[in-house]
Amino acid sequence: MYVPRSRLFDLRPRLARRLGLIAFAGLSAVGALMVLAFCAVVLALMHSWQTLNEGEPLATVASSLAAVCAAYLCARLTTIFYVPAPEPEGILLPPDAAPEFYCLMDDIGSHLGADPIDRVWITRDPNATVLQRARWGCVGRIESHLLLGLPLVHSVSRSQLAAVMAHEFAHLALQRNGLGKLGAHVRAWWFRVLDAMCESMPIVETLADRVLRRFYRDMLRLSRIEEFEADAIAAKLVGAGLLGETLVEVTLKERFLRQDYWPKVMAQSESRARPSIRPYREMGLGVETGFLRPASVRAVTAVLLEDEEDVSLPFHPSLHQRLSALRVPLRAAQVDRPSAARHYFAPLLPSLAWVFDHAWWQDVRSGWRSQYARARRSSRD
Repeated sequence: MYVPRSRLFDLRPRLARRLGLIAFAGLSAVGALMVLAFCAVVLALMHSWQTLNEGEPLATVASSLAAVCAAYLCARLTTIFYVPAPEPEGILLPPDAAPEFYCLMDDIGSHLGADPIDRVWITRDPNATVLQRARWGCVGRIESHLLLGLPLVHSVSRSQLAAVMAHEFAHLALQRNGLGKLGAHVRAWWFRVLDAMCESMPIVETLADRVLRRFYRDMLRLSRIEEFEADAIAAKLVGAGLLGETLVEVTLKERFLRQDYWPKVMAQSESRARPSIRPYREMGLGVETGFLRPASVRAVTAVLLEDEEDVSLPFHPSLHQRLSALRVPLRAAQVDRPSAARHYFAPLLPSLAWVFDHAWWQDVRSGWRSQYARARRSSRD
């Protein structure tokens, strides 16, 4: 596998290693406190039993109260410490259901030297990502799950989906392989522990903001470096031009779905008790017929700059920064091509859409009917 060389990319493994050691030290400290609290419970109970046998009621009560306090602290620390990674959500895609797509993954993975994906899930999100989690939440073999959004595969062509997969597998090959996989697991675990501590102990949040300010900044820096590095590796496999075009296409289609397609679906709540269309069933046709491709580079730039102004905390580099790093112009595809959804998942689309439409209606039904009732009352007035 080709590994791009630059001072920025050379910094990434050192930064990841240092942050992993900090996270391990934090987990060790919380784990040690948990063990000490458990030992305090045992010692307090033993002392309580001893004083009870010696006929010292006050000492027995004091030891029992100490045991209760230590047990409470131990339980809180255990709850904070053992925060399992989120489980993948979506519809499990077995290999025999989409053999061509699995062949695409195997081909890209073998070219990049990435570990194989354990499971593929189709989701409702307009993106793709690789989720790595320990089998039992915090411990066990670290498994890799590909979360592939149905809106995404409706939005890109076959070649563009290959570019997306190349980017995700580049993360696996260089940053989530071997010790890198373990380091990422430890860093993510420490973040979950910090979140749990801040929620249950507000004083910890203020302290963490002061003590761990550099850790947070470096984690943000690491995330951005990893994106640039994955782009560089993917560009060597599929071409910088195709990858840049794909980044623009995904951004434009996501914006169309967010600002045009879904608002039109939800607008029906003003006049109908139930939607007249099923949004996921009609999404492919909606993207094909409703998306208006910008006529010029200037139009594309104006659209994308408008969205980038809303980004408050850039965990990922902006689209313009990524295109600049790839040394490709901001250019959208000139023509619409058949979607990857039709090529790889055509027999599955009705079933996938039915499940997602049902889940979507369960999520919005209450708000939809409330909006419909308000609209009816307003029309009567």
